[in-house]
Amino acid sequence: MSNNKNILLEKFYEENSFVASNIASYNNFVDVEMQRIVDEMGEIIPTITPPEIKEFKIKLDKVTVTKPWLIEADGSKRPIYPSEARIRKLTYSAPVTVEINAIIEGVQRESFSAHIGNIPVMLKSKYCHLTDMKRDELIGHGEDPDDTGGYFVLNGNERLLITVEDLTPNKLFVQTAKVGASKFVGKLFSERGSLRIPHTIEQMKDGIIYLTFTRFRRIPIITIIKALGLTKDKELMDFISDEKQYDDVYLNLYNSINIKSEDDALETLSNLMMMSQPKEVKLQKTKENLDRYLLPHLGITPKERMLKAMNLCKMIKKFLLVSRDNLKQASKDHYMNKKLKLSGDLLADLFRVNMRVLIDDILYNYQRLVKRGKFHSLRILVREKLLTSRIQSAMATGIWTGGRKGISQNIDRTNFLATLSHLQRVVSLLSTSQENFEARELHSTHWARLCCIETPEGTSIGLRKNLACLATVTQEEVQEEKIKKSLEGLGLKVVK
Repeated sequence: MSNNKNILLEKFYEENSFVASNIASYNNFVDVEMQRIVDEMGEIIPTITPPEIKEFKIKLDKVTVTKPWLIEADGSKRPIYPSEARIRKLTYSAPVTVEINAIIEGVQRESFSAHIGNIPVMLKSKYCHLTDMKRDELIGHGEDPDDTGGYFVLNGNERLLITVEDLTPNKLFVQTAKVGASKFVGKLFSERGSLRIPHTIEQMKDGIIYLTFTRFRRIPIITIIKALGLTKDKELMDFISDEKQYDDVYLNLYNSINIKSEDDALETLSNLMMMSQPKEVKLQKTKENLDRYLLPHLGITPKERMLKAMNLCKMIKKFLLVSRDNLKQASKDHYMNKKLKLSGDLLADLFRVNMRVLIDDILYNYQRLVKRGKFHSLRILVREKLLTSRIQSAMATGIWTGGRKGISQNIDRTNFLATLSHLQRVVSLLSTSQENFEARELHSTHWARLCCIETPEGTSIGLRKNLACLATVTQEEVQEEKIKKSLEGLGLKVVK
């Protein structure tokens, strides 16, 4: 029996890599996420245009990434391999080009591919020269044929991105509050692109349920639901719960009895936010804030308002089920409620922020040249070193978006096992200086996912972990239409 196990394990490692999940994540970032991020940016519309032009737009289109190559001092261009990058203290990176279109008066006038910068390439990924090389070829290029890859070469140093463990976004967790006037607190992190908005639900001693997010501080949740268009009390009650009528809901409805229409609710919200503009401006700004910052994962356009209202009703129901009917509280430490951010996800966060910086820079250069009357072509506006230097700086220092530190580290080359252990590292974002006993404890759902032995002693115990040897991390691929059809087939009714 033991021989059969050994045969299976040998076969598994012949066909699979220890860092297969990280490599797949990086490939997904370059193939899918980069294009998605560029598409997110939309059209760039300058506020200043040449006097003879009424409408001017800059549109970013197709993103292309090639394999790493090097331009020497004499201008010659050739492929670069990791061994040369290590020896010459270079960065093993690939050029990124984006198709840029200038649209004047609704007509496309200029279109070209611009080199916007270089992105570091993960060894053994789809865009690495070493991929699919045989042992003899790897040895010929100065590489260890048993090296797993999954790291980067920056300025000659081997750096890796640590996998980050975080709470699942877009999911409501209702927990007993340790401090504050509310006995229970519901928390949800709504995530969409670069937006990550925390939402908090509380019920004060007067029985009124409040919602807090961005500029909206402890606003009665029924007022927000009515501002989204769900104004009829009967419908609102049915959406929260048509099986059991909660007295708390009647109390909250009575509290907002003076709010009869959507405009009344919007005006109440604007007054609570202490806006001092004219009425029409106040209502419009309140609507824009609700569209953009309230549950952005559901959408950021006016057509999703009713969907957001229904979701808030369901959030009230879950809050009341836990606080009134003693529904079991979801464990934050259950691994179903965790999400691992691999190299591709971390690079996507970095690329998104720096693409916005690049676009702002293009816009600034354009408007500066227009003011001087020297603008001729978009080609002179793109500074390719801006994106390259910012991404490389973050990866060289480990300081990431949001002020997180230690995301990028020098790889541990003490021995082969130390390297494998470092490549499989998983770090929690919780502070090492605080107790967080439950987060540090071994949970039953860690079985076969995380190594139950390897964790440091001291302040980092239980917060710095390692993936199990046979564990793989799946990519987040959501096929919404397919899931909707399956649920409708099972009897789910679509609310319109």
